[in-house]
Amino acid sequence: MTSSEIVGENDDDHQFTKPLGRLSVFFYGVGHMLNDITASCWFTYLLLFLTQIGLSPRDAAIVMLSGQVADGFATVFVGELIDRFGHFKIWHAAGSLLVAISFSSVFGGCLPCSIFHSDSLTFETVSYSMFAAIFNIGWAATQVSHMAMVNCITLNSTSRVALTSSRNAFSMVANLGLYGIALIVFGVSKADTKANTELQYRWIAYSCITVGCCFVVIFLMGTKEPRLRINPRESNRARIPWAYWFRKILYYQVAMVYLLTRLVLNVSQAYLAFFVIDDLKMAQSAKALIPAIIYICSFIVSVMLQEIPWNGKRLKAYYCAGGIIWIFCGISVLLLPRSINSFMYVISVFIGIANALILVTAISMQSVLIGSEVGGCAFVCGSLSFLDKMSCGLALYILQSHQSASPQVDVNMKQSLYFSVTRYGLGLVPAVCSFIGVLVTYFMELDSTILKPLCQPLLLE
Repeated sequence: MTSSEIVGENDDDHQFTKPLGRLSVFFYGVGHMLNDITASCWFTYLLLFLTQIGLSPRDAAIVMLSGQVADGFATVFVGELIDRFGHFKIWHAAGSLLVAISFSSVFGGCLPCSIFHSDSLTFETVSYSMFAAIFNIGWAATQVSHMAMVNCITLNSTSRVALTSSRNAFSMVANLGLYGIALIVFGVSKADTKANTELQYRWIAYSCITVGCCFVVIFLMGTKEPRLRINPRESNRARIPWAYWFRKILYYQVAMVYLLTRLVLNVSQAYLAFFVIDDLKMAQSAKALIPAIIYICSFIVSVMLQEIPWNGKRLKAYYCAGGIIWIFCGISVLLLPRSINSFMYVISVFIGIANALILVTAISMQSVLIGSEVGGCAFVCGSLSFLDKMSCGLALYILQSHQSASPQVDVNMKQSLYFSVTRYGLGLVPAVCSFIGVLVTYFMELDSTILKPLCQPLLLE
């Protein structure tokens, strides 16, 4: 290698390790908006939508599970291909296109039923399951490519947290956008028939796709294709075999924390609308208003987290703080009587804070695990996402399968407390998962994996 090549490579390394500018972080952050706004609708309203149009709770759970299983296997497959060939933006664009097409087919009504003039619930379940699988395959391609890009855009650990926090902040914006759209649609139209219910969710779906695709275009135009930086002369930049990660204790710890974090977020989100309507008997607007409060608080916290210089101890401390808050929120939900259902607005504030703390730090732990070994970044993201999708799908299937057999306990005539599956899904499951996540995080050794203290400013002006 000539001296000029060495100087050029050193300059390139310097560019790769210095803090990122705010504009770069912004362009990256909006890249997951389509996935986020559709996923928010998916976990918040899919089970509710399917049961409202006539599917049994078990059939609705089968549709959800089929999507999660397809998503789980797709994440591993896509992660391996990205590690081999790169082209993050191509995978992102293809996945986004698949998401946009299939999402409208799920919430737009049963298209195959209309084509074949069938009113069979079994055929309807199979049709929805097929489109759910297609949607989740596209979603996985977008998610893995976008998450893996963090580790190939920069080696600067603090900037990696900034990218993750920015993504999470715009995730909150996407979720708020969904609930704003839902609040308008639910307020303007009535869901008194199956056709009207399908029309409601069709408008929500089309609006989500339109907004999300606009931000996908901004991301693709503003973000440069990152280099995988695979160099056979440098082992930490060569493609890393799967077995390497399986020999690291930190891999299993981060995988467990990420899995538990996703269980907390996804299971609680799936049962939030059921809880406020069926258990607390709140107004229909509450199924959009309460989630909106959660995401407003999460957005504020995510923005604040961007201004913190990070190290291993802080990642652990902030995750534990979020987990402890969720434990108290889960207990409050589990014991909240219907007579004081307005207290749910207060609980939602703390849920929003806890969600932001555990999500940003859990995803950032992946970047700490990967470090400078970017040759396996997509596999790490894909394998962890596989665990997340499979566990969430199975958890929701098990809970939803018992939905019709929920026990009911009356404390007294004025204050009714229903220990339903919905209450367990929103209260007990997140609280237990948060408790285990805090325990695992406490015993992590993150400081030894960070090469130097993260004392530089988070972002360049």
